[in-house]
Formats: sequence, C-alpha cells, structure tokens
Amino acid sequence: MTRFGYTLMTEQSGPRELVTYAVEAERVGFDFEVMSDHFSPWLTEQGHAPYAWTTLGAVAQATERVGLMTYVTCPTLRYHPAVVAQKAATLQILAEGRFTLGLGSGENLNEHVVGEGWPAIAERQDLLAEAIEVIRALHTGELVDHRGDFFQVDSARIWDLPDEGVDIGVAVAGDRAIARFAPLADHLVAVEPKAEIIESWNSVEDAPRIGGDARAIGQIPICWDPDEETAVARAHEQFRWFGGGWSVNADLPTPAGFAGATTYVRPEDVAESIPCGPDLDKVVEAVSAYWEAGFTDVALVQIGDEGQDRFLSEAAGPLLEKLRAAAP
Repeated sequence: MTRFGYTLMTEQSGPRELVTYAVEAERVGFDFEVMSDHFSPWLTEQGHAPYAWTTLGAVAQATERVGLMTYVTCPTLRYHPAVVAQKAATLQILAEGRFTLGLGSGENLNEHVVGEGWPAIAERQDLLAEAIEVIRALHTGELVDHRGDFFQVDSARIWDLPDEGVDIGVAVAGDRAIARFAPLADHLVAVEPKAEIIESWNSVEDAPRIGGDARAIGQIPICWDPDEETAVARAHEQFRWFGGGWSVNADLPTPAGFAGATTYVRPEDVAESIPCGPDLDKVVEAVSAYWEAGFTDVALVQIGDEGQDRFLSEAAGPLLEKLRAAAP
C-alpha cells in the first residue's frame, strides 16, 4: 500500500505553526511527516527557517502515530556527522521508533553559512559516504575513533541509543549516486517520479530492495486553494525556484540568487508543473506518477503558510481518500 505524507516546510512556516500543522496532519490521516532542514528559505517571500531538529523534537512529543523524517539533512558541512548521529538517536527515542534519518549531500544555500565553502559534487558525495560511515559506527553504541579523509572522531560514544536503531534514507538521482549510496542506505529518497531510479537502485548488489525491506520516498508540491487564481499566485510567489531543477538548486548560494534566477518564470509556467486550485483529481493525477514509477511513499508539500489551516481542515481528508482509492 502506498503511504502518503505531509511536509513540514521550515522555509514557509514558523516553529510553533509547524507543530500545530503536524498535529492536525496526523489527525486527518497522513501516514508520515517529513521536515526540511534549512538555514535559509529559498526565496525571501517564504520568510522562515527555524531549526528543524528542535522543531522535530516538539513534533515527536505532540504526535503519537505518524512516522517522522528529515527530508533531508546534510551531515557534512553545517553539521559534523557525530553531532547528527547523537541528535538522530535522541529524536528516535523521543519518537518511540517513528523516526527515519533522511540524508543528502546538501545545497549551497544552507551549507555555505559556516564558511567552509561549497565543494564540487564528487567531493560532496565522498563527504556524505564517510559521514554515513561515522553515523553507522556511532549508532552501534561502541566507542568510536575515526580518522578519515574528511572527518575525525576522537573517543566518541552515543550514550542514549534507541532500541530500534535509526534507519537511514539517502537522497539520490543519477546512476553513479545510486550505485554509491544504495548499499549504504536503508531507504531511497528522490524528488522526481522516475521508474529508472527504482530500477537502478534494485539492480545494485547489496542494496535493500524497494518493495521489500526498503522504501522509496518521493515528494511533490501542490497548491490547494478554493480559488485557482489565488493558488497559482501563491505558488508563483513562493515556489517558482522549484522549476530550476536540483542541479541548479544545489549550487545557488542565497535567496537573492534564486530570485534573480527566476525573474522570468511566469505564473502560468509554475501552474504547468504544480497542481494549483481546488481540483483534487488533478492532484491525484500528479501524485500518481510516483506510485506508477514504483515509489512506496509520497510526501505532499502544500505551498505557503497562508491557507495551511484551511487545506488541512477542508481538503486533506478528502484528498487522502481519493489518493488511497486510486493508489495500488
């Protein structure tokens, strides 16, 4: 059965609001909730960037059933992987086994802020692979000393470890990244509904199989509103950066850069790629691309803090019914 999630978008809402939305999303029936981990919004108009891990701790205490996940954390520049290992273990205890640690190689927008520069993609992937090694070692509960190409860990131990352990999902796209990270991960994370991503992952020796023990977790933006013009305007104002694709989005350093890069993106351009307005069947059609590609989980992003309450109270329940009726 396909699982449907709700995105706690730190770029567009404050921390107290995010906790409120998390509780309501659980109440209306979402299966899991994912949270972005950003130091900056993509665009100034979004206006927020609270610390994801503090907010997730509050969400873990305010909810009871839904799965929780970082979507995704970069454990290499802004954070040392030993720190990520500790906070992931703590969050799993608070969540009583509901947490999955989603990891990725990061974006310049969020990682450059600590003054360590922004490496090329090959080095970012090397950093991520070593970071996963460090996190896995620390999650054994053993004393860890590590001297690697990028990270040093001296006599470190995680003292509070969850009995369930912490599953790791890794964000991948191309065949090279899949071949590198599938054997290191428990689950796949991707933002494009491409069947070849699933096929490539399942062809890697020693990779957990999608459809077996591993989940394939995707994400899709939508902009529900009773008025279609309002929805299109909101999606254009706050999500026009999305059309650049991740090869561009990973490298731009500031919201001003994203504003400049999207100067000529029109509202109708955004509406062509993001379902906007009151038509729930249009949303189902867009989401169906993920389950048809073989994804097991899809997280929805309802664009904008404005109208979030109304989406959850009026549209989310009927939408989930339609999605579950249509999905395999």
